[in-house]
Amino acid sequence: MAESITVGYFLEWPMPFEYAKQMGTYEKEMGVDVNWVSFESGVKMSAAMASGDVQLSVSQGLPPFVVATSAGQDLQMLDVAVNYAENDNCVVRSALEIDKTNVAELAGKKVAVPLGTGAHYSFLKQMEHFGVDVGTLEVVDMDPPDGAAAFAQGSVDMFCGWGGSLRRALESGNVLLTGAEKTELGILVFDVTSGPAGWVSENGDLVAKFLKVTADANAMWADPANHATMLPVIAKDAGMEEAATAETMSTFTFPTIEEQLSSKWLGGNAQTFMKGVADVFIQAGSIGAALDSYESTVNTGPLAAAGKM
Repeated sequence: MAESITVGYFLEWPMPFEYAKQMGTYEKEMGVDVNWVSFESGVKMSAAMASGDVQLSVSQGLPPFVVATSAGQDLQMLDVAVNYAENDNCVVRSALEIDKTNVAELAGKKVAVPLGTGAHYSFLKQMEHFGVDVGTLEVVDMDPPDGAAAFAQGSVDMFCGWGGSLRRALESGNVLLTGAEKTELGILVFDVTSGPAGWVSENGDLVAKFLKVTADANAMWADPANHATMLPVIAKDAGMEEAATAETMSTFTFPTIEEQLSSKWLGGNAQTFMKGVADVFIQAGSIGAALDSYESTVNTGPLAAAGKM
C-alpha cells in the first residue's frame, strides 16, 4: 500500500473537504502522508495523473475527465465532488448590451474559453441553444484567471469560466443564462473526484477512506450551525476572503453518498451525460473520438464502501 499520496485541488474553489485537509483528518483516517498540489484546470490534473505525479484529483471538472478518458487515459470517476450550475458560466461585457434576447449580435466577437473544460462545454451548449454558429466567433483558449484579466481590460468581449475568475468577470458583465436555466436545458455542471484506474484498484481501501473523510466534511457543512467554525478555515485554505467564500459556497451543493449512488448521479445519469458531453466535443472538433459507453469510467466500489464505514 502507498505510504504517501499526492492529491490535486483548485485554489479559489472553496469546499468542505478543505476543512478536513487543514485539520489533518485525511492523514489521521488514512494512515498515510497526503501532499496537496493546486492546479489551474482539470486538463492539467489529467496530465499530472497520467504522469503518475498525482494519485487523486478533487473537483476535477467533468469535461476534462471526459476528454482524458475519450483519449484512452485510464481514469475513473470516484464521486460527485460538487454540483454548481451557478458557478460556471459565460459573461458578456455590459457595454455590448447583449443578453438572451439578442445573442446573435455576438457574431465576430472575441471569447475567452478554457478549452476542454466544463466552461467550454457549457459555452458550446449555450451557443447551440441560441443558434449561434461558434465559427462566427473568435474563440481564444485561456485559463479563467487570464480570461478574467483580459475581460476586465476589454480585450475580449465574452468570458467563460468559474470560481473567483467568474466573480471578477461579473463586475463588468452579465450572464446569458442563469444556472437554473442551464440545468433546465440539461447542461449539468458538476465536478468529480478522479484517479488512475490501476492505482485505485490497488488502493481501494485507501480511496474509500479518502471519500469517507470528504463525505463527513460535506455532512458537517450541510448543518449551518457548523459554518462559523468551518468557514474561516476553508477560506484560508482556498486563498479567499471569508465573504467571498460564503458567497461562492452558497451556490454549491454537495450530494450525500446515498444521493451520489442513486440513478440521478453515478447510478446511470452521469454515464449517459458523459456520452452527451463527448458527442458535443466531437462535433466541435475538440476531441477525435468518443468511447461507445462511459460505464467503465465510473467506479462506485470505493464510494459504496465509504458509505458503510
